[in-house]
Amino acid sequence: MSIPPHEIHLDIAIIGGGVAGLWLANRTKSAGFSVALFESNALGSDQTLASQGMIHGGMKYTLAGTLTGASEAIADMPKHWRACLCGEGDVDLRHTRILSDHFFMWSGDDLGSKITSFFASKITRGRVDAVHPDRRPPLLRHKDFAGSLYRLEDLVIDTPSLVANLANNIDGCCYQIDWQQAQLQRDSSGKIHLKIAATAGELCIYAQRFIFTAGKGNAQLLAELGLEQPAMQLRPLQQVMVKHQHPFDFYGHCLGREATPRLTISSHRLPDGASVWYLGGSLAEKGASMTPEALVELAQQELQELIPWVNMEGAEWACLPIDRAEPRQPDFARPDNAFVAPATGANNLLVGWPTKLTLAPNLANQVLALLTGNRITPTHPQVSVRDWLPLAPLAKTPWEHAFPPALSAEDSLALRFREPDDE
Repeated sequence: MSIPPHEIHLDIAIIGGGVAGLWLANRTKSAGFSVALFESNALGSDQTLASQGMIHGGMKYTLAGTLTGASEAIADMPKHWRACLCGEGDVDLRHTRILSDHFFMWSGDDLGSKITSFFASKITRGRVDAVHPDRRPPLLRHKDFAGSLYRLEDLVIDTPSLVANLANNIDGCCYQIDWQQAQLQRDSSGKIHLKIAATAGELCIYAQRFIFTAGKGNAQLLAELGLEQPAMQLRPLQQVMVKHQHPFDFYGHCLGREATPRLTISSHRLPDGASVWYLGGSLAEKGASMTPEALVELAQQELQELIPWVNMEGAEWACLPIDRAEPRQPDFARPDNAFVAPATGANNLLVGWPTKLTLAPNLANQVLALLTGNRITPTHPQVSVRDWLPLAPLAKTPWEHAFPPALSAEDSLALRFREPDDE
């Protein structure tokens, strides 16, 4: 006789363990819902840890000299995150490391009169401040620097500590799922559930709402259920990582003639303390269609042109292709805000994309509003599925993968004198 599957009923089942899913799990659990989050790789893998950690207020979208829908949609995000980082917001981020409490914006040459006047106007007051020469960061404190320099209210966080903080807040609720042993199913009424085959037996998970926050994985999850909407678009990028020996960190955008920053630099540390610059902006957009070798050459040329006084001899270079997943927009436009909507063809499924790291709180707010609008209230007790699934691990950063640590002296000796029968 076959043993019937064990059933677990939850209020909320989240699939996707990046910042969007983790933030949403924090908010729904705090609201009293029973929650489980399922991640197929490791928490923060792909888009979250591939971001530069910027919590920005949209000023980098104003390079045409006017406020835009994108700039205004996220204008309050730095303030929101700062409250959370102080333990006073809707999610407790007191254990998240702040890399920088501001971001710089500089030009290789003088800015055009239109953008200069815009930055000096009342509508940008408190969001953009001109930097006096004696207040420049070390990277730009050189006699040959002749551009304009501004300080933004944006802050930069350490994304690995953010992921760990969010996961620890909901300890025991984040599970690693193997899709070779699990399947999403949709019944005749349009409701979906999750079936898992494990050594402890078969498990069926039912939830008042399933929510997909799996980035570009959302499309595949929908396809496996025979669903197509909401549709997704991908914005390919290829970032550049530079491991170097310079002692100073820097976080800034270099302006060019385009509507997006010519180059964005953020600084990060490897576990052994070595420094890495992570390069984005227009460089990463152009790099999407380039070979890694050609992109590294272009990055070297850009740094030589923009900060020629910095000697990059001996630096190590690596590239990271990454697809930003977004809700499909007319003419492939960039979405201004986070997005979440019911899936067409499933009556207990929501699908969301934060579109930017900084908008993760906005996505959670939208989900909670939809739950309230549909009269979804906490119903089921919090339960564990540890008997069927392991807890999800934390992912490593792209620079940890790109620049793995050299063997320690102890490890090197152990390999040299290993016995033939050593495992």
